[in-house]
This record gives sequence, C-alpha cells and structure tokens, in this order.
Amino acid sequence: MRTTVGYTGGSTTEPTYEQVCFGNTGHAEAVEVWFDPTTVSYSDLLTRFWSIHDPTTRDRQGWDFGSQYRSAIFFHDAEQERQATRSRDEQQGARSQPIVTEIAPAAVFYNAEDYHQRYFEKHGGAACAVTLR
Repeated sequence: MRTTVGYTGGSTTEPTYEQVCFGNTGHAEAVEVWFDPTTVSYSDLLTRFWSIHDPTTRDRQGWDFGSQYRSAIFFHDAEQERQATRSRDEQQGARSQPIVTEIAPAAVFYNAEDYHQRYFEKHGGAACAVTLR
C-alpha cells in the first residue's frame, strides 16, 4: 500500500497549500491510497476511514475548519461508490448525529508539497479525506 497527501475535488489547477488553506479553491485536503485488493480489501479501508475521523462535523476535523477539511470519499468506479454508500449507511445506524461525508467521483488529484508528505510522522495530525484507488 502507498499513500500520497494532496488536494482533490476543487476547481484550481495545481493548487498550493496556501491556496487550499485560504478556502476558495474548492479542494479537500486528502490522502490518495493505492492498495492491492489481494492484500487489503476496499471494505477494510472504508472501516479504517470511519474510525480515524468524525464524519458528523461539516467542514471540520479537530481544530481545523473550512471546506478543505470536509469528510469525503472520492471513488473511482461504480463498485467503490456502492461499497462506500453501503458503508456510510451502516455507519449511520451506529451514530446519533447525521453523517455528512461527501461521496463523489474522484477528480484530478494534486500531490501536496514535499513538506506535507508523511506529515503525521513528522508533526502528528490526521487526514480529513481519503481517495482510494
């Protein structure tokens, strides 16, 4: 499995961290996950996704606020969309607050700058959106 931190779901070409943080590009800060389905299933990745953040807060993760911190799953095909939707619906049954996670087709993914890669290992933190491929 391989991950890359970046931006997706917005309208600006080649956005920078500063542009995304300003909040007017429409991008979400995201993690693109490349995985081998013979090693880990998409369903397992979805289970992990729901466990690492709060999908009931709109445009917020922890102390970070803004649409770039929205909860989102960007899917690559109809099967991923079906599984993500089913997973969200199952998760909703276990929560009292409504899940606000966006489930949308994957758009162009822009890699974040090098100093943002492996940020968690360098400084601590969490992801607010995950792109699974």
